[in-house]
Amino acid sequence: MVAQITTFAFHGVDARPVTVQVQLTSGSNAFSIVGLPDKAVSEARERVRASLAAVGLGLPVKRITVNLAPADLPKEGSHFDLAIALGLLIEMGAAPKDAGEGFAVMGELGLDGSIAPCAGALPAAVAANAMGLGLICPATSGAEAAWAGGDATILAPKSILQLVNHFKGTQVLSSPAPGSLEAAPSVPDLIDVKGQETAKRALEIAAAGGHNLLMVGPPGAGKSMLAARLPGLLPPLSPAEMLEVSMVQSLAGLLEGGRLTRARPFRAPHHSASMAAMIGGGMRARPGEASLAHHGVLFLDELPEFSATVLDSLRQPLETGDVLIARANFHVRYPARFQLVAAMNPCRCGYGKASGRACGRGPNCEQVYQSRISGPMLDRMDISIELPAVTPADLAAPANGESTAAVAARVAKARAAQSERGDPAATGPVSSNAAMSDAELARFATPDPEGSALLARAAEALGLSARAYTRILRVARTLADLDGSDGVRRRHVAEAVSFRRRSDMGMSSKMPMGAQIAS
Repeated sequence: MVAQITTFAFHGVDARPVTVQVQLTSGSNAFSIVGLPDKAVSEARERVRASLAAVGLGLPVKRITVNLAPADLPKEGSHFDLAIALGLLIEMGAAPKDAGEGFAVMGELGLDGSIAPCAGALPAAVAANAMGLGLICPATSGAEAAWAGGDATILAPKSILQLVNHFKGTQVLSSPAPGSLEAAPSVPDLIDVKGQETAKRALEIAAAGGHNLLMVGPPGAGKSMLAARLPGLLPPLSPAEMLEVSMVQSLAGLLEGGRLTRARPFRAPHHSASMAAMIGGGMRARPGEASLAHHGVLFLDELPEFSATVLDSLRQPLETGDVLIARANFHVRYPARFQLVAAMNPCRCGYGKASGRACGRGPNCEQVYQSRISGPMLDRMDISIELPAVTPADLAAPANGESTAAVAARVAKARAAQSERGDPAATGPVSSNAAMSDAELARFATPDPEGSALLARAAEALGLSARAYTRILRVARTLADLDGSDGVRRRHVAEAVSFRRRSDMGMSSKMPMGAQIAS
């Protein structure tokens, strides 16, 4: 007889079913695990042996063979322990033969027979629910798995002894309740930022449409202050978005106590981050900062200080909304639909030519410093603004700008207009203007004749790429939503064009770009 237990192997956010087959045969005393296990899976032999010994059970003097099917699918992680142990208990007669029926099993075993937490309980529960199975997982992961909903039974034992007693009928394990839904963390108020009215306007537009934003300015201009206030402007995650974000966080081990939140992720990695830290990777291909910022914001401060290869690795996720990590024998895909917000000084000395200060690093300091960022990367920034230095008069003046709540109300109204747009039966709802497809862009963002003429002149005068052209249309659509307009007008196109960075276009900053083209 062969005991068979269902578990999962994680490839990205996908939980692929794996059948753990356990067989006891006569022969030499041996314990073999086959089916492309990694080091952590192979070490399950000793953890299973010790945990069974802790509850008074010794392994039989037989040949034990554990097969993880399908055999050509790589198996990684320690969450296979409990499934292997349960299969052994069934084969030894210590657990009923039908103990594993109707359940998927995951969990790491301790040497004392306890079941330790493991990453991925939420995607495992979702996958088990889709297969019509319940889930057996560690007690500390039960609140997380319960968020999968459905009618599937969730069992969350603290030890292997509790699990065996449950199947024997001497103890009853109740289904865990979902973890708490945490409130959004408090963020600084936008009213505290003095001056920089243009930058505040750009921040509002970026929040309303999910657009990428680049802020260039001297030290102390308020770039980081503005970025820190962006989460307070963004609308909460929808239930579907929250599930996607939580599944990524579950695989990264970030869901403590099964607590979920509807606040959008805000990730701000240090500029020393490696390629694997940014887009994901490593021996087990874990999600990186780009995926942890899914449906949220990825803030890169001191942009030119990041490695050029790390920055350019973000170009594909910015277009496709996911990350594909390729290995010799498998590929892992993680979602990475994030909003990129970046800040940088104009040059190494910090102030640039516009400040009028003498630079001790030579006349080409600004050009050399900014050349660290590739042109294609800059082309993916929907909004690029230059922040002037804040004057002492601005700092001395009382705070009299708009509060975060006032701006967030306008952003929410614009986002609501975007979510209601589209035909769900055909193209589906439009999540944000930044994520519109080409068909949606042509349907909802085509300007009026005057706006089209202005955009045509801008494209010719500035040598805009096709990507820059469509991104201007997306920003113009957002401006129309903030304006409460059904269509994209000439004024919306003009303002959207003005947010293409002037220094990249070789144009004078004395006049707004839209005005220059119009003239």
